[in-house]
Amino acid sequence: MKENIMHKEELLAIIIKGDYSPARTEFITPDTFKQQVGFVVYDKDNDIQPHIHHEMPRSLKGTSEVLILKNGRVRVDFYSQKKEYTESRDLLPGDVLVLVSGGHGFHFYERSAFLEIKQGPYIGPQEKERFPSANQKKKAK
Repeated sequence: MKENIMHKEELLAIIIKGDYSPARTEFITPDTFKQQVGFVVYDKDNDIQPHIHHEMPRSLKGTSEVLILKNGRVRVDFYSQKKEYTESRDLLPGDVLVLVSGGHGFHFYERSAFLEIKQGPYIGPQEKERFPSANQKKKAK
């Protein structure tokens, strides 16, 4: 199963459940996204010819992330670009989370590990702006 997490007309994220297994090659993200995510499926005895990738200038704004939950159980909270809480989803091992826009936060129900994939280079802590979670605001009242 794949699920688009939307806020109004804005795509915040895509969740690909761990049991999703397409029968043929399928890219989840469109060609225009700064992070390309897809399944590449080959039949038995197929080969990929050896190749290199040419250096290509690219201009990107922002950071997109792909997280694969290796173990544990996690809740992801989604926020709009204006830091408004929108909704939450639980992730299980094998689930893939493609973060596209807006904000996000996490709550770990148990010890958990993500494999995180994002474009670099890493600039440092100034890459992100932290803000109170919807749960922190509820606790403060």
